Amino acid sequence: MLKQDTEKIILGIDPGTTLMGYGVIRVIGNKAQMVAMGVIDLRKMPDPYLRLGHIFERVAGIIEAYLPDEMAIEAPFFGKNVQSMLKLGRAQGVAIAAPSIETYPYTSMHR
Repeated sequence: MLKQDTEKIILGIDPGTTLMGYGVIRVIGNKAQMVAMGVIDLRKMPDPYLRLGHIFERVAGIIEAYLPDEMAIEAPFFGKNVQSMLKLGRAQGVAIAAPSIETYPYTSMHR
């Protein structure tokens, strides 16, 4: 009996407060293929809370478009600037929260 290869869509996020990168890959068996990648540019948004809202909306939109099975988010680099780390932690938290909302119950990330 042959083992059936399963397909998995994975969303990867590199959090940031001015630029946030993302990539979507499709994995079948042990082969990965790039589906989409991009940058969420937040530099023209002066209000930090509007930036967080924009991050949430964009990540939720990416999830809705590609329906990933899993999400990976880069762990922040811990530098010496505490304020920068707090801002980055907020951005990371918003990105992590996006797939858990009730609006997207059809994604496996909701479980």
